[in-house]
Amino acid sequence: MHSAPPGHDRSLPYIRAVGRALPAHYATQEQLIAALREVWATRHFNLDRLEELHRNVQVKGRYLALPVDAYPGLATFQQRNDAWIRESTLLGEQVVRQALERAELTARDVDHVFFVTVTGIATPSVEARLANLLRFREDFKRTPIFGLGCVAGAAGLARAADYLRAFPSHTALLVSVELCSLTLQREDLSIPNIIASGLFGDGAACAVLSGAEVPGAKGPRVVASRSVFYPDTERIMGWDVVDSGFKVILSAKVPQLVKDHVRRNVEDFLVEQGLRRSDIRHWVAHTGGPRVLQAFEEALELESSALSRSWASLQEVGNLSSSSVLFVLGETLEQAGARPGDWGLMLAMGPGFCAEMVLLRW
Repeated sequence: MHSAPPGHDRSLPYIRAVGRALPAHYATQEQLIAALREVWATRHFNLDRLEELHRNVQVKGRYLALPVDAYPGLATFQQRNDAWIRESTLLGEQVVRQALERAELTARDVDHVFFVTVTGIATPSVEARLANLLRFREDFKRTPIFGLGCVAGAAGLARAADYLRAFPSHTALLVSVELCSLTLQREDLSIPNIIASGLFGDGAACAVLSGAEVPGAKGPRVVASRSVFYPDTERIMGWDVVDSGFKVILSAKVPQLVKDHVRRNVEDFLVEQGLRRSDIRHWVAHTGGPRVLQAFEEALELESSALSRSWASLQEVGNLSSSSVLFVLGETLEQAGARPGDWGLMLAMGPGFCAEMVLLRW
């Protein structure tokens, strides 16, 4: 018996819809610089240099969990995390309701919820709180995942798809809520923190996936995924957990890691699926920052338009950590004009340091 060619395996799960939500509070990059300038000035640093770093990330503005003037009152980890739990639950409920409506499903149809975040902690975790608000069935399964950071949007989608290969009559949600503004260490004037304070924003996304045996399921199918771990790179990206919360680790080596590894990683993965880079029509890349997107383009020899949705998302809302690649995926589903048979590749990188690739077929 011959195996089905890539993309034609009838056991492949579907991505039915992707919902996206942003908090109600918005600030332009200039407004955020003005709000931080007063703190920076007390430390006698070169303010012009710090402002230049902020502007270099090419983010026009960001949506925030709280009004700008509420952040100075968050002095302790508990205050930041309490705000994170409250606002994550509200935003998570909003995005799940939106995604289920787009998929023409209800909360009672959900068999498993995967919840990813790196910006706050809660026990019980947020998907349990959402269950009380949305009234999931009492037998729904829960998989909260903390610590994958920016890679978790792609990795979470891959793990949900793995689950649905085993349970093809089930429907799963991948819920991502990232409130990066609540992790900001205002008094930390290190270059990584200054860049992070200019780059990261707040948002939430929810992908609805159904197994191959769910009646009426449609959308691009998850054909395969691959994880790549780079040894001895744990100080490239992540958190140091300090008394005031999460202190960012963000190395300037990230773009070089992309240039050194991504082409080979992508080509090895695609060859295993009988494909080449030229077969990919839709690139769904995490919005890591200008230098990271440029490194993707250079390493993969992409045309300038290939990552246009990633560039637009970065400029409009900033890097939303794990939610970002799901924002780009949602916009791809709605705007790309994909045709049956088109191939797509999701690509994200994050703490570990690691990469995740997810192959899609319309």
